[in-house]
Amino acid sequence: MKLLRLKITDSAGFRSLPFGFEHHFRTEWTLQEELTKSEGFAPFICAGPNGSGKSNLLEVLAAIFFQLEVLRVRRSFLPEMLQSEDLDFSPVAFELDYLIRVSAEYIRPDGPVWAKVGVFKRPGEPVRFQWENQGDFDADVYESFQGGYGDMLLPQYVLGYSSGENEILSLPFFKLRFVQFDEYWNALTRQLPYPGHPETRLAYLDNGFSQAILLCNLLFQDEVTLQPFREDMGIEALQEFRIIIKRNIEVSSDIAESFMADEYVEKGYVEGEYASSNPALRSDSESGRYIVNLMQLLEAGPDSAKNFDPLVTRLKRCATLSYVDDETDTLILDFWVNEETKNAFRVNFENDPLMLFQAFQVLLTLNLYSASDKLKADLYRSTSHYASETVPTLASDQRIMRFKFVRFSKKGVAQSMTLKELSDGEHQLLHSLGLCLLFRETNSLFLFDEPETHFNPDWRANFISRLRECLSSTGNVGQEMLITTHSPFLLSDSKPDKVLVFKKEESTGDISISHPDYNTLGASINKITMSTFGKYETIGGRAQTILDGLRVRFEQGDDKDALISEIHQQLGDSVEKVLLITAILDKADQGDGEAQS
Repeated sequence: MKLLRLKITDSAGFRSLPFGFEHHFRTEWTLQEELTKSEGFAPFICAGPNGSGKSNLLEVLAAIFFQLEVLRVRRSFLPEMLQSEDLDFSPVAFELDYLIRVSAEYIRPDGPVWAKVGVFKRPGEPVRFQWENQGDFDADVYESFQGGYGDMLLPQYVLGYSSGENEILSLPFFKLRFVQFDEYWNALTRQLPYPGHPETRLAYLDNGFSQAILLCNLLFQDEVTLQPFREDMGIEALQEFRIIIKRNIEVSSDIAESFMADEYVEKGYVEGEYASSNPALRSDSESGRYIVNLMQLLEAGPDSAKNFDPLVTRLKRCATLSYVDDETDTLILDFWVNEETKNAFRVNFENDPLMLFQAFQVLLTLNLYSASDKLKADLYRSTSHYASETVPTLASDQRIMRFKFVRFSKKGVAQSMTLKELSDGEHQLLHSLGLCLLFRETNSLFLFDEPETHFNPDWRANFISRLRECLSSTGNVGQEMLITTHSPFLLSDSKPDKVLVFKKEESTGDISISHPDYNTLGASINKITMSTFGKYETIGGRAQTILDGLRVRFEQGDDKDALISEIHQQLGDSVEKVLLITAILDKADQGDGEAQS
């Protein structure tokens, strides 16, 4: 994917991006250079002071693709609340142009390899697609999806990650996470076929997915592919892990009725017979409780069809040991990892780490079961920055699926380690690079909000190189990535056309984006700090105050030798220190010259 242009035509704007905001990501010249002389993967680096609108650019892209995803999923399954035409989508009007790599099955011998796509929406009108290098193709987006050809005009995945609590960025992703749950719940209640992977393409992969990301990479990727993933941290072999799956939940009689065929409910059968209408539901005649088997579409039972091979059954075949805790009806899967274990995963998940990751996505999403219909309805309508705080946090034994005992070896460490023992920076590095490795063979858009906040300077300096190693294109796919940052190291590894400098006008609040007026690639940290971030001092604020006090004493005529000695005692080496000492010595030399004359 290659972003070309974004324009906000919503009269209300979007966050701090005003009506009329427009940005061209690439000029015609830079685009042709990328297509003909590709130098490998290079993300857009969004830099600028706090509050300058960097994250808003990521957020509006997420919001636009959320609208498109709602329309795409509507043809198969969508919760009733999101079917409403009165639903408030923001922005209500926009224009977005990009290139998308055409899938091999759609490329004609004389056709373009890249589709030039325009997506636009006017107030009160449906979203429309334009395929600009394919004749006069112009169609309603929903009609395009119904016809089956709209899918290829969208990125395969839109992936969000934030090192902090960016609720605005995560909100559209968070809504679609509940759509994933409702999609499965709908299949379970109506006993429909379920594909075993999320229908929605948007995924916000926060820290709750870190263990899944680590496992999928270490189980599938070869040594060469894992090298950038391991180099800075020394992660070596995966040793063992456990998956715990709670099969059943208790539900109210109201929820139980949704599992019963209409004809049974209307005829008023006795409670003991209700359960026969849906194999996922059973009732306890003594207690009157209703129990739903959440694994009914995900795990083959003794009466299942021979060709029914759902994801939990495949996980069981990969396990070294599996057993059921009869008291809690909990499935325990233990994996002692060796080459045979890895081969079992490759056979059962088509040698595709992304297929296993999506299976984990499905199971982890079931942990949302405790959210009520009212809460979900409120969430689907929500524009709140605190939506995720309304969702109950489950104790570990109440979760449908969880990982445990994820242990691996680490270079220089005698004992095996768990993911929880790693530092925040190590978590961030494994998470962001592992995410890229999982989706490296897809046409995807990555939206990373300050992914390197906990990195040490060396990791920040190497981060772009590591991303390039993880996302080295095979020629058949193309990823796009936007990264917000305050780190000059990321700018120093990027060409000026890939650096977006944000500035907010204090008097009007308007946001502007420009490219640096100097070559950022290979520029020194001092140069970038001064030119892009407006920080002209290379030392901290307290040290600068001490230095300013010493300068005042110099100007007041303090003894130069004593003053220089005090400067050396109090302050470490810096450009500012050298300049002050030079000024003191120059004035002393000047005074000596005047005395001699």
